[in-house]
Amino acid sequence: MTTLPKPRQPELKTALPGPKTAAIMERDARHLSTSYMRPYPFVPDHGEGVWLTDVDGNTMLDFFAGIAVSTTGHAHPHVVKAVQEQITRFTHVCLTDYPQEITTSLAERMVRHIEKPGEKWRVFFGNSGAEAVEAAVKLARNHTRRSHIISTIGSFHGRTYGAITLTGSKTKYKRGFGPLLPNVSHVPYPNPFRPPLGATADTCAQAVIDHIEGLFQTVLPADEVAAIIVEPMQGEGGYIVPPADFLPKLRALCDAHGILLIFDEVQAGMGRTGKMYSFQHFNVQPDIVTVAKGIASGMPISAMLAKESVMTWPVGSHGSTYGGNPVAAAAAHATLDLLEGVVKHPGCGASLMANARDVGAYILSELRTMQTEFPCLGDVRGEGLFIGLEFVTPDGRPDGKLRDEASLAMFERGLLNLDCGEAVIRISPPLILTREDAATGLEIMRETLRALR
Repeated sequence: MTTLPKPRQPELKTALPGPKTAAIMERDARHLSTSYMRPYPFVPDHGEGVWLTDVDGNTMLDFFAGIAVSTTGHAHPHVVKAVQEQITRFTHVCLTDYPQEITTSLAERMVRHIEKPGEKWRVFFGNSGAEAVEAAVKLARNHTRRSHIISTIGSFHGRTYGAITLTGSKTKYKRGFGPLLPNVSHVPYPNPFRPPLGATADTCAQAVIDHIEGLFQTVLPADEVAAIIVEPMQGEGGYIVPPADFLPKLRALCDAHGILLIFDEVQAGMGRTGKMYSFQHFNVQPDIVTVAKGIASGMPISAMLAKESVMTWPVGSHGSTYGGNPVAAAAAHATLDLLEGVVKHPGCGASLMANARDVGAYILSELRTMQTEFPCLGDVRGEGLFIGLEFVTPDGRPDGKLRDEASLAMFERGLLNLDCGEAVIRISPPLILTREDAATGLEIMRETLRALR
């Protein structure tokens, strides 16, 4: 009889923070921007797969992947090799001025996952999600010759001026920075667990559509709206999956009024939900898509994809010195190899997208079982490895205080995690996460909740 190896566990060699971590954090506090958040005392030294080791030798299980960025985990050999090979050839030429095969072929691969028969799409490369969003807004306004943009409450689109205006999740992102981008409105996002506008889980999608139509009749002329931007699955707002009918209804509304539909896939895209783009769960096609985070396993690159019929801005009207950097593009190619299954990761089946579906379904099932033991878990939701766990008070209100206590206690047990929304812990690990490592993380969560009960 073969004895299976025992699943790896976090290894905590010091109290947290360890002495080296504490010293670096003290220097960090003195010299870096006061805008940086530091939710937990953790200073990474090196990583391997889904494990990160800090400067004191404490090894922790990574359940947040640098906010859904480290698609292939830490120091994946295939990604490392691609970066090393490219950096010996050239590191920068400037895509705005000179074409490069590595970015041309990357664009071809990315649109292959989105184009429908009879469509052609084009790609603009930037460095961050915020840049992709800024490009999308500029393009939408330029193409439609309209100025107004509609976004959603709870959304996060970035921290540059246009992106921060569109963001609707927290006032701290806007306070003290006005005036912001003009001609932007926000409408509710249809959260089935907390339906807006007095609706129910079954009617909240239509309620939001009716609300937008009401704006068109009263305060906002539809023929002045360039675009509606929405996260097909909302990230920072709480890892929310909308009702199945919402995006198709939104598509129909946009078509009726000549409005472009922009999908922000920065957090949920690039295989995280088990499909390349999260909107593909809803059988609806946008006009513009923004992607970033998960494209290149931690290397800085973003993309704004648009239908060829929409990408009509003239030569020189938009650009980026570093956008589409060839080293980052090499990492993106290697990431796509693993997402598509061109290169197999040991123990992850046909592809990392397939693994996200499989392991994500396992985590969701286990968490829903956990709900029966812990009433404080009000909602478990998600697709693939895009999972939200909402904490509630006994009367059903969001319990941010308990969420924070649980999140810190999980960290102290060796599980790296991150909050979102009012009272949600997000589970967004690298897509190489195995069931065995997932089980380790789930047991840490279970132990934490028992201790807090």
